[in-house]
Amino acid sequence: MNIEQSFSQQQNQVQKMAMTHQLQQSIQMLQYNQEDLLSFLNQKALGNPLIEVSVPQERLIENFPTTLTYNPEDDETNYMNQIPDTYLSLFEYISEQIHLTMRDTRLRELVIWLSEYLDTNGYLTITLEEAEQLTKAQPLQILDALVLLQQLEPSGVGARNLQECLMLQTERHEDAPNMAYIILEEEFDLLTTRKWKEITRKLDISLNEIQRIFDFIQTLTPYPGALFNGEKEQFLKPDLFVEIDSKELKVISIKSGLPIIAFQSSYYEDMMQVKDKDVTHFIKEKQAEYEWLQRSLTQRGDTILRVGTAIVKKQKGFFILPDHPIQPLTLKDIATELEVHESTVSRSINDKYLETTFGIFELKHFFTNALNVLASEDSASQSSELVSTNEVKKKLTYFIESENKQKPLSDQKLAELLAKDGVEISRRTVAKYREALLIPTSLKRKRFEE
Repeated sequence: MNIEQSFSQQQNQVQKMAMTHQLQQSIQMLQYNQEDLLSFLNQKALGNPLIEVSVPQERLIENFPTTLTYNPEDDETNYMNQIPDTYLSLFEYISEQIHLTMRDTRLRELVIWLSEYLDTNGYLTITLEEAEQLTKAQPLQILDALVLLQQLEPSGVGARNLQECLMLQTERHEDAPNMAYIILEEEFDLLTTRKWKEITRKLDISLNEIQRIFDFIQTLTPYPGALFNGEKEQFLKPDLFVEIDSKELKVISIKSGLPIIAFQSSYYEDMMQVKDKDVTHFIKEKQAEYEWLQRSLTQRGDTILRVGTAIVKKQKGFFILPDHPIQPLTLKDIATELEVHESTVSRSINDKYLETTFGIFELKHFFTNALNVLASEDSASQSSELVSTNEVKKKLTYFIESENKQKPLSDQKLAELLAKDGVEISRRTVAKYREALLIPTSLKRKRFEE
């Protein structure tokens, strides 16, 4: 083999590897949401002087009513006011309060030291005995420091367990029921395991009163430090919009917020004037990269639009009927219709959102598993049809919302009610759907009211 043949083979190998790498990046671009895509393009622009990345902010869909608005007057408490203007960590927020409210003493040093052992939820992760050993302080000093730490905001911070966290919040809550603190302190296990009748006997209190206390406790937070976890609020950025006109549906790409790239032609022309082979090769290479990125962006947008249009076509009833029913739909259904691989559909719907006049929905929302259910009550001619799991969950939610809260329905009873409604599923399946809906067991749904 001569040198020329060897070089030719090596060159072909390198080109093949480059193509494979670009193909992988094109696939990644399809899977990215808008923020990830912007980050990817900015990274590319750092190594390519011919690429300029921008994000158009103007709304390209006219006359679209804003459906997700918030009016502080609609609620007694404007919770947005509780969010700090700057995103401090919990430790920074605690430290500010300590330095503003406490004199520079040994006790303040101990409070600061303890605050360093708070986890992101606001709980103390060290025992008082361990604190004594590490600081060489007296037990009473450590206890005083803990008391001062637990008096800071947010309420509940510095607790050593959930019980203490709820007690700290209850102690400072103006509207706390009279016996709430005592029950949390003395009968926490009985309360959480719903052995309420034992509490009534021990404390001479009615079940109705315990129910009110339990309802109050559910308004407290088990994670007082979660507000300061350093994560800024994330806003949904829809990729598609469904326009409804006389029951005809049209799917439109939303361009606002979607990053775009522009070619730096003046820089390109200046560099091409430089009579240097290496410079020319570099610029041509970067030009080819820009053209590939532009094609990939166009293909990404077209694919998401095609997939979104196919989904809307399959789920037409969801957009035009008042109860928004969802039909059984799988990735394979869309892949078959569009003649693409299922993985392409999966990447196209990953973290992508569709906007309507009645809300914003993730594209994954429209894909459901299907169940065989009885379509006819006539046992001699029973046929089966497909119903989505979403429809089953709707029926399940309806039964639970309509139940007698003093005698809530068991999973077995719910399965029997579903069977009467034509849906044959087991008690274990009912339990699985109930848990997915974050609905507690019948025991925990039971209420004691007059």
